[in-house]
Amino acid sequence: MCKNLGKELRDFILRGNVMDMAVGIIIGAAFGKIVDSLVKDIIMPPIGFALGKVDFSNLYVTLFPLGEKYDSLEAATAAGAVTINYGVFINTVISFLIVACAIFMIIKAVNTIKDRANKEEEAEVAATEKECPYCCTSIPINAKRCPHCTSELN
Repeated sequence: MCKNLGKELRDFILRGNVMDMAVGIIIGAAFGKIVDSLVKDIIMPPIGFALGKVDFSNLYVTLFPLGEKYDSLEAATAAGAVTINYGVFINTVISFLIVACAIFMIIKAVNTIKDRANKEEEAEVAATEKECPYCCTSIPINAKRCPHCTSELN
């Protein structure tokens, strides 16, 4: 039984779709790190500077101990304070929006390519076939008689 299970697992893993999915996940994880760096290191510093030298990654609210002030989020975490890290959340939302836009653009491009290919296929079919005026079936464009209803065609 274990021998058969191993073979089935190997066959499943070696299918094209599983390998494609694995590559997609790996590339997606790497892309996510690039987007995180883009947001944290490129986009948010100018926005923070424009809003009065705010570092979004250090925006938080201390829940416990109430009213306690810390120099940074790291200091609060090291002291064991319970915090709501809304600045990190803002960075994460911006990262998500960038990834969503990138994926949308990729899907839009793929759909455009597919639509173009479908239109070309339809044009090829239209050039090689015509419709019988009597039974409305597709027949070769050079046909003199309809093979379905045997009507004579002009």
